[in-house]
Amino acid sequence: REHPDWTLHVPTRGRTTGRNQFVLDFSRPEVRDYIYTKLCDLLSSCNIEYVKWDMNRHLTEVFSQEFPSERQGEIGHRFILGVYDVLGRVTQAFPDVLLETCSGGGGRFDAGMLFFSPQIWTSDNTDAVSRTMIQFGTSLVYPIRAMGSHVSAAPNHQTNRMTTLKTRAVVAMMGTFGFELDPRKWTEEDTEEIRSYIGVFKRFQRLINHGMFYRLWSPFETDSGAWMYVSEDRSEALVCAISICREVGRLNPLLKMRGLLPDALYAVNEILPGHLARNMNNGAIEYTAHPVFQFGRELRISGRMLMTAGIPVKFIFDTDSVCFQLERC
Repeated sequence: REHPDWTLHVPTRGRTTGRNQFVLDFSRPEVRDYIYTKLCDLLSSCNIEYVKWDMNRHLTEVFSQEFPSERQGEIGHRFILGVYDVLGRVTQAFPDVLLETCSGGGGRFDAGMLFFSPQIWTSDNTDAVSRTMIQFGTSLVYPIRAMGSHVSAAPNHQTNRMTTLKTRAVVAMMGTFGFELDPRKWTEEDTEEIRSYIGVFKRFQRLINHGMFYRLWSPFETDSGAWMYVSEDRSEALVCAISICREVGRLNPLLKMRGLLPDALYAVNEILPGHLARNMNNGAIEYTAHPVFQFGRELRISGRMLMTAGIPVKFIFDTDSVCFQLERC
């Protein structure tokens, strides 16, 4: 209200809001200084360790009153440079604050933003099946540790799809791995299951963040998605796969690995068993308190065999998932 000229808009026309918001003109130095000062005051007021920089208001009426009409074509570019300027000053002043950028999800994925924020919210769609495709595609350009990914509630708020907690955790591990759930609604079983997934991620976090990443099954080309992380010395790997949609009774697909030592022998263990099994008397999928494993025992297979022949993956239902650990014997 005090500085209407600080917003992007054409002075001779009405201003358009989006989400009841205007867009500040970051091409102007006084605007950048004001925002920086306010952020410094806020971040200094208490022990703030994390900031979600959400820019969900898209740019419209990109016109700055700081520049003449013949230079308005520069404003879109100058706006982004201004945002970079503020982010650079904030991160330099508060290097220990984790900054995550976002704009409706992956709208803030660009190399310039990654210079200031080590992680970016990949998408507001947190459905595990959708995220399999979203994160698979994002991984073609951006590192795994930069992709913000969470376990959210089911049915999902955007797709209304039901997925198991296990599958949601497996997909969320393909990124920063967090939870956006209401713990007041957890049962004791939920709490223990979530605790186990947190333990698994902590156990493999370095491998996920710094290992070699291989895409195995493309969810865009097949009815499943699969990927793996391999340590630099190729002595350890973590393999994850999810069924997108499979017809009942189809043959089990063979999952072929990549990046292993051909002549090395690997111990293969399933680390995240499920709790849904098919009743062989009537074909129904039923809950069981006993862990449901793919093989029920450790396998010992050469790297060459794992890469050329692979291992069968028995998906029991749509959105079923598996997770294997490979260790060199």
